[in-house]
Amino acid sequence: MEQTKLVVIGAGPAGIATAVEAKEAKIAPVMVLEKTDHICDTIERLYPAGKRVDPVHLKIKLEPIGKLSFDTESKEAFLNRMKNIVRENGLDIRYKNGVKTIKQSKGNFYISTGGGLEIQASFVVIAIGIFGRPVKPRYPIPKEIKDKVYFSLPKTPLKEKKVLVVGGGNSAAETACLLSKYNDVTLSYRRPEFFRLNEVNLSNINECVHKGTINTMMATDIEGLEAQRDKVMVIFKNGKNIDYDAIFYCLGGMTPKVFLERLGIKVDKNRPVIDEYGESNIPRLFMAGDLAIQKGTIMAAFNSGKKVINGILARYGNLL
Repeated sequence: MEQTKLVVIGAGPAGIATAVEAKEAKIAPVMVLEKTDHICDTIERLYPAGKRVDPVHLKIKLEPIGKLSFDTESKEAFLNRMKNIVRENGLDIRYKNGVKTIKQSKGNFYISTGGGLEIQASFVVIAIGIFGRPVKPRYPIPKEIKDKVYFSLPKTPLKEKKVLVVGGGNSAAETACLLSKYNDVTLSYRRPEFFRLNEVNLSNINECVHKGTINTMMATDIEGLEAQRDKVMVIFKNGKNIDYDAIFYCLGGMTPKVFLERLGIKVDKNRPVIDEYGESNIPRLFMAGDLAIQKGTIMAAFNSGKKVINGILARYGNLL
């Protein structure tokens, strides 16, 4: 069994920031557990090539409170930035080690991973994202059409397809714009107008609509899906039935509620109950990133890592 002072679960922006801030505070040793074989999985896997990574959310730019910050840049530039941060800070990241269990005994945490690690730690920070499990529609997806229903862009781009994109956030707008280069795209949103889009995505959507490369269906909601030969029949609540070659759902992410509740963490409305430092009802078990902030950016995730370390220093400095 390996012993460490702090275990960080997740090597995304929040997890990396937490580890960097811990090193800055001279908390050691620190181990980061990552279930994949790379850092920043959500960005690596779900962001298309060239996608912007922004520190701005709803026109608000957060100022950094810790060591990490960045300005708007491409997916590729951001990932290179994060790899350099990992290397320069000598972070101990154990890849292919998703957490299986976390148990407490005699003031310590005992963590088992899918990669076979057994770890004892004084503190645990859970920094997993909510987008690893995308939100799915409330109606069932027939098994006959599951290969035509997507929750992220496929590695092989679709071409010359009739596509429906469902959602009204930035991911939906960006997905629709990218698909519209080679496909007939309709964007369906349940509200009468967009209200969550940043200025760039709103401008891009309006431009695509003006050029006729995207058709919008506002104030529409979907009743269900049916298989229709080699198509997907979309049944709208307004009585329309329209067939498509592919459906893309961009409905956001969801908290891993079951995982958290199994650990004994209090959850309210699908979110963990935490305090201003991100500490849960279990002493010395903290949340960072998507689990700690209602809505925000990567900059907010960076800042959440700093807040966690501030909390550990303020409350448990005697244990360090």
